[in-house]
Amino acid sequence: MSRRSCAPIAPRLPISPGGADGLAAGVFPCKNEFVTTVSPTITPDPYAPWRIPDFRRYAFSWFLMMFSKHIEFAAVSLHLVKIFPSGGAALALGIMALVQATPVMLLAIPGGQLADRFDRRLILLFSIGITVIGSIGLLGVIVLEASATWIYVCLGFGAIGRALGSPARASLLPQLVPAKIFANTVTWNSTAFYIATVTGPVVGGMLVAMSQARASFVPHFGPAIGGFLEIISYNAAVAFILVLLCRLVAMMAVFMIRHRAPARPDQPMTLNSIAAGARFVWRTKLILATITLDLFAVLLGGALYMLPIYAEDILKVGASGYGLLRAADAAGAMCMALWLAHHPPLKRAGITLIWAIIGFGAASIIFGVSTSFWLSLGMMFIIGAMDNISVVVRHTLVQLLTPDEMRGRVSAINGIFIVASNDIGGLRAGLVAWLVTPVFSVVSGGIGTIMVVIGAVCFWPQLLKIGSLDSIQPAAVQEPDRET
Repeated sequence: MSRRSCAPIAPRLPISPGGADGLAAGVFPCKNEFVTTVSPTITPDPYAPWRIPDFRRYAFSWFLMMFSKHIEFAAVSLHLVKIFPSGGAALALGIMALVQATPVMLLAIPGGQLADRFDRRLILLFSIGITVIGSIGLLGVIVLEASATWIYVCLGFGAIGRALGSPARASLLPQLVPAKIFANTVTWNSTAFYIATVTGPVVGGMLVAMSQARASFVPHFGPAIGGFLEIISYNAAVAFILVLLCRLVAMMAVFMIRHRAPARPDQPMTLNSIAAGARFVWRTKLILATITLDLFAVLLGGALYMLPIYAEDILKVGASGYGLLRAADAAGAMCMALWLAHHPPLKRAGITLIWAIIGFGAASIIFGVSTSFWLSLGMMFIIGAMDNISVVVRHTLVQLLTPDEMRGRVSAINGIFIVASNDIGGLRAGLVAWLVTPVFSVVSGGIGTIMVVIGAVCFWPQLLKIGSLDSIQPAAVQEPDRET
């Protein structure tokens, strides 16, 4: 992999003639452009990241945090559907999405600034500690049968921890592995994420279903044993105990990471330095294009938040069926991630990204109109597989195009886009389902996703010119990151 320079570009580029931003072959790139070069054909080691101990600890903690999040999401979603009538359940799920999105929208930028100034490992430890406190509160709320308002408060507190820690986690990963295997590392990291996403909803749904079954046997035991069983069974309190344990172990895994951050320049936290990440994203068009495309595609295609309603009211499969539907999405993503990990990095990443998001929208439409459980499972599998391609391309571009000293702030911008697409997309889906029907919400979202892809290609034609992911070089910062 060659270093970035202002030498003429060789004719054989992994991007088509005209370059990523309209450059012709042989033109000197400068400032905010990036260069990709043709790498020799070398058989990659698909397991190279796993040979690095720090990555193993990082991935284990990431798995536990996502596993616990999805157990929590499944248990809370099913609890809200249970305590609210069918019409109010959609709105309650939409509010849950808003509660979890708001802290990220407000705190991600300060979190990114912290990640660029202090030890990212310590920031990550602190943020996981906040989520531990939130999970303790949620366990207490469920056991004490408090109102839904307190559920939202505890979910919001946990979201604060994720908002502050997400930029540190994302920007820490490139420091743990060599740049030449980073695309493969992103693929394996997403595999850990999707394994958690497969198993978390299934475990959460099963624990809720089992707790409801155990509750019917409580009267057959004595007062002491029966009282204990009632506490741990009612509303699946055992699910929230498991969430708490997972987050404590995740803290230990992060604590054991041996990487220590290099010394960073002592810069004051000013509005100029905080805004530097946003300016960099705005001027690096490929980052802006990919995260914006993903934002609006997932924002409109937010079918995941409707799964509890589909499971209960449309497909009639209950809590266990909900877990399988949620797991099918993650299983598709995991299978795609494993396939990508065992093959060379995408050579025509831009075109692949476009077709993947179109497939995401089409599968969402079919899922929305389906009344067959097995067809719905298949569509959720395809949705997950297509989404994983977008994850790998976007995260690789964001991290490798960004200089290390700005990765925290740029990761914060990316995090805001991700949360806006997922949680605000859930709010959109919930509101439309409440005002019209769940089916209209999902189908209209899929159609909107395909229309967004067409618009993005027209507005940013350079998306089609993204080439090989293993040859991306950092873009230059156009202005010094200092007070002016």
